[in-house]
Amino acid sequence: MKNKHFISKVFSLSGMVLMLILFGSCADADKGRVLKVAHALDQNHSVHKAMVYMAQRVEEKSGGKLTMEIYPGGQLGTERENAEMLQIGSLAITKVSAAILEGFAPSYAIFGVPFLFADKTHLHRVLESEIGQELLLEIERYRLRGLTFYDAGSRSFYTSQRPINHPDDLRGLKIRVMQSPSAIAMIKAFGGSPTPMSWGELYTALQAGVVDGAENNPPSFVLSHHYEVSRYYSLTEHTTIPDVLAISTKVWNQLTEQEQQWVQEAADESAIHQRELWNESESETMERARQAGVTIITPDKAPFIERVQVIYQNLRQNPRMNDLITRILAKQ
Repeated sequence: MKNKHFISKVFSLSGMVLMLILFGSCADADKGRVLKVAHALDQNHSVHKAMVYMAQRVEEKSGGKLTMEIYPGGQLGTERENAEMLQIGSLAITKVSAAILEGFAPSYAIFGVPFLFADKTHLHRVLESEIGQELLLEIERYRLRGLTFYDAGSRSFYTSQRPINHPDDLRGLKIRVMQSPSAIAMIKAFGGSPTPMSWGELYTALQAGVVDGAENNPPSFVLSHHYEVSRYYSLTEHTTIPDVLAISTKVWNQLTEQEQQWVQEAADESAIHQRELWNESESETMERARQAGVTIITPDKAPFIERVQVIYQNLRQNPRMNDLITRILAKQ
């Protein structure tokens, strides 16, 4: 999807968003400079807790001259809409999945390449390298600036009617995916029917049988209560797609160098905190799923890896993607 489509949709957002535009996202005469932050996740999620931590650190570093107001749970729109609001400067900061950013910056499709990262250590080594910094700043041309990466674990399949032990088990199933060309291509390679859908609509869609399953990490599976309507969770761990904490370039450029330093330092510190929270959350939510009676499957990944080789072959034909794949594999 082209970036101009994202921009065109901005002007159809809610009245609340228009109010943000009118009153600004950075300035408050009584509070000093205020950064408005929004995301679509539950307040128990590690991302929200990390943002709260970041807000505390920003206030401490600035002596109260710079503060953050956080709007969780989709109060200001979906993840995509929040990203669009950053583009016009009506929102300062949001969390956006790297898969969603694929619609802005094609290089972000690299995170949707199945089984690219050997393990979490490999992923973090890449994100903390020049590759990660390169990708964070690559979205500046789309009026977004990546501050840091948040951990979002590995994505696996969950279904309502039957477990997924082999790619053939996905044949004919309608699987919810994000608006990501990479995710759509992956589901097709497995033989399933990819069904793009917003996160907020998914519980009802699973409950009503509009879709047969979805794919996500354990905390998202449990905190969304999707385990109530999807009784099988197959640990395929097919993709490891991080979240990106992004700031509007319009807002960033309005900050002084000192304020930028406070924000960047606080973001980096929040990423370390979020990683710790994420690890705790993964263990806790997997145990909750088991106690709730969800059947946890650990399938052989080899057949899944074999099915997606065509994706690698296609991506290798693109010089930029070929370069990224080669450099990432070299960091194992």
